[in-house]
Amino acid sequence: MKVRQLFISPGHNFFGHHGRAASAYPLIACGEIHCVAGRGITGDRFFDFKNNYKGQITFFATEVFEDICRQLGVGGKSPGVARRNVITMEADLNSFIGKTFTLQGVEFEGVGECSPCHWMDVAIAPGAEAALRGQGGLRARILTDGILRVDA
Repeated sequence: MKVRQLFISPGHNFFGHHGRAASAYPLIACGEIHCVAGRGITGDRFFDFKNNYKGQITFFATEVFEDICRQLGVGGKSPGVARRNVITMEADLNSFIGKTFTLQGVEFEGVGECSPCHWMDVAIAPGAEAALRGQGGLRARILTDGILRVDA
């Protein structure tokens, strides 16, 4: 698995906003992120969100995003619009559900899919929520402290 992009955000734009307008917290592209075991990513909106939270870090596949964009005729958008932390390449993220895995020396537990919500139709394009079902990314717990970096 390769790390193509890394993102954090200080606040929730979509999470918990059902029936309300999205917020406007910035998505911050990072060259590296600091993962803290059991807590999340330093500076991210889900850091210390809940004890044993299943989405301490989230992953999304570049290949899935590009395929969805082709299907929906979307151009010029970054996979970051999905508001996942780690944008990957060359990995079947669903294969990590229920498993422990290591990336760049940091250990994670794949907990479940990042199920797409209705906001994907706003962030990407109408039809994105349906198109992303079963491939919306991976939610994981951070098991060891460490730093993830964008691969060169």
